[in-house]
Amino acid sequence: MAAPNTSSQIRVPGTGKVLVAAFNPTTPAAAPADTSVPWAAAWTELGYTSTDGVKLAKKDKIDQVDGWQSVSALRYIYSDRELTLKFQLMQFNKNTLPFFMGGGATATAPTPAEAGTYKYDLTTNPAADERALGFEFTDVQNGTAVVYRLIVPRGQVTDTEEISMTRTGAMKLGITFTAFAQDDTTKPLATWLMKDGAYA
Repeated sequence: MAAPNTSSQIRVPGTGKVLVAAFNPTTPAAAPADTSVPWAAAWTELGYTSTDGVKLAKKDKIDQVDGWQSVSALRYIYSDRELTLKFQLMQFNKNTLPFFMGGGATATAPTPAEAGTYKYDLTTNPAADERALGFEFTDVQNGTAVVYRLIVPRGQVTDTEEISMTRTGAMKLGITFTAFAQDDTTKPLATWLMKDGAYA
């Protein structure tokens, strides 16, 4: 039996990245089979994030069933499960701004006089902008790299933070991404891949 206090199993996500891919239920973006396989071309890395990194939250709502004959609950039923990833993007480009704003694309300005100028139209009537999302971090401990990857096959940006525009700080695109169930509910909401001997 392994010692209960094992400092080598403490994880510090030293560096990482966030990636997105288009969601297509019939031809989903190929997720890496393990941590040694590079992310496929369908995945786009979103660049720098703030020093807060990525915050992962899993919230389950459990309702209790009460009975007349018992003061204590008789059983509990899962009524809701929510998985979210929260992060702040620091780069502004054709991938990050539409992702934050809820879909669409940037376009070249209409006239030659505005060469080098691009526009993004925020629609009056938004439509679903479902994506696949990937998150990876590497923890190097005693010269050994431990790699974690989280793949969310289907989800959407469900909340955004206000963009602060000041003289003293970089603008940030604060995003909350929520995982959705796939049509085939036997498929996972998300998948962890770990190159980590602690799970052997």
